[in-house]
Amino acid sequence: MKTGEVVLLRTIHRRKVKEFITTVSSEGFHSEFGVIDMNELLDKKAGDSIESHMGQRFIVQYPRLPDFFRHAKRTGAPIIPKDIGMILAYTGINHRDTVLEAGTGTGILCMYLGSIAEHVVSYEIREDFAEVARVNIQRAGLTNVDIRCGNIVEAIQHLDEKFNVMILDTQDASAVVPYVRDVLAPGGFLVTYSPFIEQTGAIRKAIDEVGFFEVRTIECIEREMSFSEKGSRPATIRVGHTGYITIARI
Repeated sequence: MKTGEVVLLRTIHRRKVKEFITTVSSEGFHSEFGVIDMNELLDKKAGDSIESHMGQRFIVQYPRLPDFFRHAKRTGAPIIPKDIGMILAYTGINHRDTVLEAGTGTGILCMYLGSIAEHVVSYEIREDFAEVARVNIQRAGLTNVDIRCGNIVEAIQHLDEKFNVMILDTQDASAVVPYVRDVLAPGGFLVTYSPFIEQTGAIRKAIDEVGFFEVRTIECIEREMSFSEKGSRPATIRVGHTGYITIARI
């Protein structure tokens, strides 16, 4: 491993997994399990173990996006991985694409997009939220994500850039739709995410007025299964519904 690389330290304490994301450096890493000499990681590779001065053993790994999702600093409820998966699958975002997003929040979606697309531009109306997202994205080692502070409803009217995919996770998405054609490249996708059916209806109406094709709205539902000695059934402690995704193409 090299200085500056981000690593995931995983250990088990009282039958529970404990994880920490940190950076390889010359400084010690402090936790309730003692201090780890991070210099020792220079001679380690993923899968090796390292011990704190208290004898607690950690497995060293490179963090993946689901790890950043669990450990990123939050400024609100982000789009969760299953919904991100739908967006990626139905738009086919790839390494040649430039993506415009609005409603950065924590920056979770930006991280997933940045790991695939060539370039990502994201608008966040609150500067404090934007700064948290920048820190999370930098921690993930991504350099192709540009976080801009501004109102997308106003900003989109002055953009002279073209994007292959535009993703709106904002309350005023329907007000942005009339301007989407001006910034989407031919064959590009518009994606909106909304928690409420009323908001989704307003988005669909705005899309119909603009004249997209291949328009579809999907309810995002996931049922995790629970297994026990008594039997198996859908888990009762998880929220199955998260929101509605609308996808349209020009």
